Amino acid sequence: MGSSGSALRVCADHRGGINWLSLSPDGQRLLTGSEDGTARLWSTADGQCCALLQGHESYVTFCQLEDEAAFTCSADCTIRRWDVRTGQCLQVYRGHTSIVNRILVANDQLFSSSYDRTARVWTVDKEQVSKEFRGHRNCVLTLAYSAPKDLPSDPCLEAAMGGGLLVTGSTDDTAKVWQVASGCCHQTLRGHTGAVLCLVLDVSSHTAFTGSTDATVRAWDILSGEQLRVFREHQGSVICLELTDRLLYTGSADRTVKCWLADTGERVRTFPAHRHSVSALKYHAGTLFTGSGDACARAFDAQSGVLQRVFRGHTFVINCLQVHGQVLYTASHDGALRLWDVRGLQSVPPSPRRPAAKRSLSRLFSNKVACAAPVPLQPA
Repeated sequence: MGSSGSALRVCADHRGGINWLSLSPDGQRLLTGSEDGTARLWSTADGQCCALLQGHESYVTFCQLEDEAAFTCSADCTIRRWDVRTGQCLQVYRGHTSIVNRILVANDQLFSSSYDRTARVWTVDKEQVSKEFRGHRNCVLTLAYSAPKDLPSDPCLEAAMGGGLLVTGSTDDTAKVWQVASGCCHQTLRGHTGAVLCLVLDVSSHTAFTGSTDATVRAWDILSGEQLRVFREHQGSVICLELTDRLLYTGSADRTVKCWLADTGERVRTFPAHRHSVSALKYHAGTLFTGSGDACARAFDAQSGVLQRVFRGHTFVINCLQVHGQVLYTASHDGALRLWDVRGLQSVPPSPRRPAAKRSLSRLFSNKVACAAPVPLQPA
């Protein structure tokens, strides 16, 4: 069994469960979106709340944090854009007619999905829809985007692919690929026999991986719509996915995480020890972090599968994980954001031929930021 992790700080400012947690690209801030209808900005330097974002009329379902702006979506059918320095609401995007489930900011565009069976793309600096994507027969849950630069150069497809491709997953058991420029459906990915709950895109191979309540993960060519392979060993709904270094990690209601070779579908290992559904995954510097419905987060050695540490303290399901430097951040439906010390989990193999290899430490951390917080946090 893994050792127990020590909490650096417990942030209990929210008055409702935290549904999502986002880390800024520069690693300086975190954003939480809550059932209490607010979002909060936090400093990764000291763990303090630096702004309260108020304005939504219902709970916040999801959020995304950029270096200059924060984006939140809500059950009030709107999306909001906020100034990260002042906490001021800059724009409100109205048009959806039901709960907005997910947003994605990419390529100077804002994408959204909703219970109203549509996905939409908005011009970021304007409060208006650029395109609506209609065709799903039920709720649109998850989103992924492939930019034009990541798509093959083909004069025959240039007009269609000029705005990139949007991939959506729905409770109608399908995923769809959309041409952003035209709003037309490019492909419908059929094969699942249950709702598509999660989606991850490998832009280099134009492959989408979808996880479903049918207990499978499926790989698809988003250009042709071909189903490439099916990952079948889970015994419950596939809730979350993480793709890194050609390995696909899948978290399930069957209380396990499985690791697969993304290119072949071969299962490499299984990570047990969870006492409830696996609700969140994050790979970081050789460690696989998991969040579970049993209110614990766990750290596994990604290569061996050995459980290294268990983080106990939450009282309800962990909805999201982030890692910055040597701190793990966990957000739970209990309303708390907890910060945990993860020192000692990562190690750099010796490199006698290149003594200066210590400079490469920053490359081990997927957030592309400094490895340590500017102000050391002390255990609570």
